Amino acid sequence: MSPQVKRALGLALILTVQLMLILDMAVVNVALPDIRGDLGFTPSALSWVLNGYTLTFGGLLLLGSRLGDVFGRRRTFMAGLALFTTASLLGGLAPTAELLVAARALQGVGAAIAAPSVLALLTTSAPDAAARNKALALFSAVSSAGASIGLLLGGVLTGYASWRWSLLINVPLGIVVLLAVRRLVAETERQHARFDVAGAVMATLGSASLVFAFINAPDHGWTSAGTLAAFAVAVVLLGSFAVHQRRTAAPLLPTELLRSRMRVGAVTVMALFVGAQFAFFFFTVQFMQGVLGYGALRSGFAFLPLTLLIFATSRVSPRLVQRFGVRPLIATGASLVAVANLWVSALGSDSGYVDGLLGPMLLVGIGAGLTFMPITVAVLSDVEPAHAGSASGLLQMSQQVGGSLGLAVLVTVYASHTVPGDVVAGMRQSFETGAGFLALGVLVALVMLRRPRPEGTDAAVEDAALELAA
Repeated sequence: MSPQVKRALGLALILTVQLMLILDMAVVNVALPDIRGDLGFTPSALSWVLNGYTLTFGGLLLLGSRLGDVFGRRRTFMAGLALFTTASLLGGLAPTAELLVAARALQGVGAAIAAPSVLALLTTSAPDAAARNKALALFSAVSSAGASIGLLLGGVLTGYASWRWSLLINVPLGIVVLLAVRRLVAETERQHARFDVAGAVMATLGSASLVFAFINAPDHGWTSAGTLAAFAVAVVLLGSFAVHQRRTAAPLLPTELLRSRMRVGAVTVMALFVGAQFAFFFFTVQFMQGVLGYGALRSGFAFLPLTLLIFATSRVSPRLVQRFGVRPLIATGASLVAVANLWVSALGSDSGYVDGLLGPMLLVGIGAGLTFMPITVAVLSDVEPAHAGSASGLLQMSQQVGGSLGLAVLVTVYASHTVPGDVVAGMRQSFETGAGFLALGVLVALVMLRRPRPEGTDAAVEDAALELAA
């Protein structure tokens, strides 16, 4: 096997895993009504099928990055993928709602261990700058479109087989990658470092407690003992995490990364954007299947225009960043998705796909394609090499945890306005709240993504965009 073929196969394997990890955030989305019927989830608890994965994924990403530094990226990648594959099997066979959520959480742990090594293996496997730029461009495209691809795949698998195959499909793919990656991908150099396990536990459990508090409130009340206790635990754990990161010798989140106004602003926008986007997917699927009478297969294909537009827009966004900078693109993309949320807030029981959903989906596809890559550039530009892994973990953590918290809040809004037997009741308030998230994101982008040109940061951003556009 020639070196070129070996590198190409190695690249394909690594990107396959990246796609698996990203699309698993959404692959079960179109199957949620089937899952609810089979396993007996309540409407508010159903979101835990998504949040169980994203919370552990986001909460443990920084720890996963450190594990890769110490034990080697390929070894850590394989360990995380093995755990992810095993958890996928358990989830696909889960007989109860509780076991499915537990399996999804375990999937998230495996993803958090594997994901930080993906980008490192892509860059270290590249023989030259041109190959590295190509790998980064493919990584960006896969990452931005992974969720919408998951909706398509979930629809096909659920429609032709069962919702369980949306999880079981990971098993043969994971096994193939595990058998081949050792031969096709070289190991990276190991480093000496310590682990901040305590910080990872506090971040993950604190986020989970906050999400639980929002989801518990509609069923048991905002002043119930369980809801108040969950909020209290979240405040204590997340506050302790912040204090701990300042005092520990080996923090998961180096304070140097938070001194950049642009970086803090970018991860904030990412959290708000993905929170609204997750809810958009969640509620439009409920509308398609509960009002339009679509099956899982048709629901998945209904997202095809959105997916195609994300891919198309992602290809031109690097050059747009080079010409206009990150702030205009992020503000424009978030504004388009906010308009889409306001548009679908008018959905009624007599709305159809073409007049009610197609236009908003087109806006979301363009908006997501414009937003994701500039945010990535804003977060990763001007990062010292020693903190590159942590910065990447911070970006992915804002995406996962922001998605979980945003969905929890909007599901709570929906549940507080829902009417038994009426799928549409409560959606208007949820979509309007999602538009509010995005409006706040636009404001953050306009205020915090401004940087003085004398510091040289605009040039750094443009260079990063050119690398992805190459």
